[in-house]
Amino acid sequence: MSELDRIRWNCRRGLLELDLILESFLERHLEELTPDQLESFKELLDYPDNDLLDLVMCRAELPGLRGKALLDLMRTGA
Repeated sequence: MSELDRIRWNCRRGLLELDLILESFLERHLEELTPDQLESFKELLDYPDNDLLDLVMCRAELPGLRGKALLDLMRTGA
């Protein structure tokens, strides 16, 4: 399994809303992400479903700056 396949698999979540957001993001941006952005995305995927949804929906802020630009990119389509 390639790294991108693992990322796609890890985007399958328990919340329909989050699944739709992640699926849309993958379709639009996965192939063009830099290695650093991919690492940030994988770190975001480590968050529990509800916490990640809160981050994407602007109901919570990401602690620290790492991943903020990627989160902003995700929010543009959310």
